[in-house]
Amino acid sequence: MENDCKIVLNTGLRGVTIANTRICEVDGKNGRLIYRGYMIQDLAQASYEEVVHLLLHEYLPMAEELQPYRLRLAAEREMPTPVIAALRTCPPKALPMDILQAAVPMLANFDPDIADSSREAALRVAHRLVAKFPTIIAAWHRIRGGLDPVAPSPELGHAANFLYMLNGRAPEETAVRAIDTALVLHAEHAFNASTFAAREVASTQAHMYAAVAAGVGSLSGALHGGANAKVMQMLLKLGSPDHVADFVHAELDAGRKIFGLGHAVYNVDDPRAHILAPMSKALGERTGNPRWYEMSTLIEKTAKEIFRQRKNADIPVNVDFYSASLYYYLGIPVDLFTPVFAIARVAGWAAHVIEEQFGGAASKPVLYRPESEYVGDYCGPEVCEFVPLEKRRKG
Repeated sequence: MENDCKIVLNTGLRGVTIANTRICEVDGKNGRLIYRGYMIQDLAQASYEEVVHLLLHEYLPMAEELQPYRLRLAAEREMPTPVIAALRTCPPKALPMDILQAAVPMLANFDPDIADSSREAALRVAHRLVAKFPTIIAAWHRIRGGLDPVAPSPELGHAANFLYMLNGRAPEETAVRAIDTALVLHAEHAFNASTFAAREVASTQAHMYAAVAAGVGSLSGALHGGANAKVMQMLLKLGSPDHVADFVHAELDAGRKIFGLGHAVYNVDDPRAHILAPMSKALGERTGNPRWYEMSTLIEKTAKEIFRQRKNADIPVNVDFYSASLYYYLGIPVDLFTPVFAIARVAGWAAHVIEEQFGGAASKPVLYRPESEYVGDYCGPEVCEFVPLEKRRKG
């Protein structure tokens, strides 16, 4: 009997469910983001360390568990001396995400659990990666500026310690709370490009450093992790709210996208944007420079009005749109916006690597191995006739 089934090509795997997970749900239709059963609006009230515990250990820590857990993470912040020495050999203009991706496999060489394939060892590795990511980024920022890295402080929380290592001074509580919340909001987002990259590598039974390095590489792409930097570059180029309307009309008339607006999954506003927007507003007012927040709201409003008029549709705002001005108000250099994303997301990557390798909700083939449809190239769909080298002629 002839097979009537047709091959369906789903470019980019959009809409294709490839595995079960207990870690995260992204409900793009209704604008809901859920980590292990908890709505993101509720988790925004928690600290990043609490959310790391939730992602890796599958429950929110009790009050008596949190401080020991914070100390456990803090104890893993120090970087091996040879890794710091290696960073000093890199050119100052090296891209920060490339530095981060290079540092991750170097850390594997100093991990005492690298040959241990147990779940317990994987959790220990996960804690080391979560703890060391801020140290890598802060150390590189100092080194490229001709300064010595600032040693991590065991007395400070995860978010506060990052700002301290970055700037060399104790941060204000307002700044700490802002970056802490931003880390929570970016910690996890289901099977996005970087998480899928990490899980695909993990499915081969490669160790966590290899999988996380793949996640970093994927996040470095402009279509994934670089949008908030693009948003800030746009704001800086415009400079004033007076230029917003003409800019938005020109971009949309030309069919170009406005970074931070639109999303591959959300049909409505990203719920994280509604948490970040008022935080950006508050920091703008606190610094006496609300311009970047005000420009952002004007761009969003103008673009949405145009979309409704022209297409009878809405264009959602995503997490990158307001994280741009928020990070800028915090004094974080624009080229570190994506590395800060990675500082948050490493907890999610680690949780997915553990789920991929040790199970949970899913029972799936051990190795990701998709198929492809060959459509031919030089000879079309047919097999080429091999011609010996001495007889080959162009044309």
